[in-house]
Amino acid sequence: MRKYGIVVLFIFIHQFASAQLLPNLGGQRVGTSAAQFLKIGVGPRAEAMGQAYVAIANDAEALFYNPAGISQFEKNEVFFANTQWVVDIQLEYLGLVYHLDAVNSLGLAVTYLHTEEMEETTELFPYGTGNYFRYADALLGLSYSRKMTDKFSFGISVKYMHETLAELTMSSFLFDLGTYYKTGWKSVRFAVAVTNFGRDMAPEGSFTYKNLQNEQITQSSFQKFPPPILFRIGVAGELYKSENNMISGSVQLNHPNDNVENVNFGLEYWWREIFALRGGFASARTEEDFSTGFGLRVPLKGIGIGVDYSFSNFGRLGYVNRFALNIQF
Repeated sequence: MRKYGIVVLFIFIHQFASAQLLPNLGGQRVGTSAAQFLKIGVGPRAEAMGQAYVAIANDAEALFYNPAGISQFEKNEVFFANTQWVVDIQLEYLGLVYHLDAVNSLGLAVTYLHTEEMEETTELFPYGTGNYFRYADALLGLSYSRKMTDKFSFGISVKYMHETLAELTMSSFLFDLGTYYKTGWKSVRFAVAVTNFGRDMAPEGSFTYKNLQNEQITQSSFQKFPPPILFRIGVAGELYKSENNMISGSVQLNHPNDNVENVNFGLEYWWREIFALRGGFASARTEEDFSTGFGLRVPLKGIGIGVDYSFSNFGRLGYVNRFALNIQF
C-alpha cells in the first residue's frame, strides 16, 4: 500500500504543477522587450562556457559581458568575431581594448547583425508581393574601466543602437555597468554586471498595407517597450592549476527583465596557455542548453594571435557556430 501511495502522490504533484497552480516566476515577462539582437552573445569563449563569463571576463570579450573586465589583462587587444545565428542571420562584432596606463582602460565595440534581402508577403499575397526588404541592427559602444585597488575594478559602457526593418527604424542610447572583485581567497573572483539599461523605445516611421477587406491602412504609431536589461552575478575560480594545466570553473545567475531567472555553468581547460577546451550549460531555456568549443593561442614576435570556436545547441532550431580572431600587442 505504501508503494501505491507514493505513486498516487507523484501523479498528484505532476498534475498540480502541470495545471500551473504553482507560480511560474518570471514567465509572465516573456516577450516584453525590444531590440532582441542585444541578447545574442558574441564571444566564442564565453558562449562555449555556457555564457557563465561575467566573473571570467579577462579579455576583449568582456566588452560585451562585463566592462569591468577590460582592465583585467595587460596587453592591448583587437577582437573580430562572427556568429552564424539561426535562420541564416549573421552577426559581426569588432572589439578594441587599449590600456591608457596600469589602472585605466578604454574599449570600443561595433556590432552589426544583418540578413539577406527577403520578399514581402501579406495576407492577400502569401507567396510574395514582388517587394523586397532587409533587416539590420547596429550597435556602437564605448567602454571605460578602472582598477580602484589591486582587487576591485569597475567599468561602464555607453552604447548607441540603431535598428532597421523595411521602412521602420528604432534607435536609443543604452548603458552597461560592471564590477569585478578578487576576493583574495585562492583565485576566487566575484562579479556583477547590468547590461542594456535604457529608456523604453518604439519604432519610428510608417508603413502602408491592405487588410482582408482590401482597404489601405497606414500605420504610424507603435507601442513602446524597454530594452532587454540583464542583471548578471557570477563567481569563478581555478579548480586545478599546475605548471602545464589549468581548469577554471564559473557559475552565474541571470535576472532578465523579459524572461525567467536562470543559472549558467562553465568549465575551461588550458594546456600551457596554448590550447583550451571549454564546455557549458544554460538552464531554463526552451531550446538552448549545452555548448562547447576550443581556443588556440600562438605567440608571434611579441604579438599574441588567438583563434576561438564555439558550438551551441538550440534543439529544434538547430545549432549556432561562432568564430573569433584576437590579436594582443
